[in-house]
Amino acid sequence: MKKIVMLALIGLMAQLIDGSLGMAYGVTSTTLLLVVGFSPALASASVHLSEVVTSAVSGYSHLKFGNVDMKTVKKLVIPGAIGAFLGAAFLSYIPSAFIKPYISLFLLGLGFYVLFRFLLIKVKVDTETDSTESSAKQMMYRPLGLIAGFMDATGGGGWGPITTPILLTQKNLTPNKAIGSVNFSEFAVSLSASIGFFLFIGWETLLWQVVVAMMLGGIIAAPFAAWLVQKLKPALLGVLAGGLIIVTNLRTILNEFFSIDLFTEISALVPLLLLWSMLIVFAVRKKA
Repeated sequence: MKKIVMLALIGLMAQLIDGSLGMAYGVTSTTLLLVVGFSPALASASVHLSEVVTSAVSGYSHLKFGNVDMKTVKKLVIPGAIGAFLGAAFLSYIPSAFIKPYISLFLLGLGFYVLFRFLLIKVKVDTETDSTESSAKQMMYRPLGLIAGFMDATGGGGWGPITTPILLTQKNLTPNKAIGSVNFSEFAVSLSASIGFFLFIGWETLLWQVVVAMMLGGIIAAPFAAWLVQKLKPALLGVLAGGLIIVTNLRTILNEFFSIDLFTEISALVPLLLLWSMLIVFAVRKKA
């Protein structure tokens, strides 16, 4: 029972972060599932199946709050779904013992990116459309969706961290519409990845109690996150998510490559947690 509650809280926290930032559901939840012993393929499959439901609820919530630009969604969704299916096929045929530390390296990089993106960069929004610049950037949407979908399925996360920053540079999209559009299109990406995992690793390998628990947590958080994206400082959630991703994946990397458990190395863990705490304080005080 305690494990089910913990998994539900993982789903709730991951969806709260994802719905507010436009990224990090897959990265956060996959990271935590890898820490508790899941193989990369099983972790990613479980995350994507739970995300089919949570992203549907999140997308609908963002739509109701007016956070979705359908023109953007149409350009991203089909390439994203194709990329996710291919990523699921790729990951299913790679031995988990070999790929796990490299997936953690990818997730660690995303963690640093989340910190950098939401703590150090100030996004300027111009609601007036520059047609030349907008058209040039929109030409990138299809390959962007394909790459982001592939990386999302292989790493258990990546759709939001790759697509959201590009959309945030669009002068005709406000931050809430960029984030809402990413969340809305994520349903098709998660569904496509789940179909790929079902075909290549089978239904019977999934731990359904994990999937259902994470679904419930995500469903609870989704409507609140869609509202929160208009109210809360992105920097704060970015630092919380990025720090969690960095610490947990750094532990996996040190353990796999150097046989060092970060959580028992107090001399290394304490400064890391202290630095994280300082960044949280900085994020709280950040004006924009």
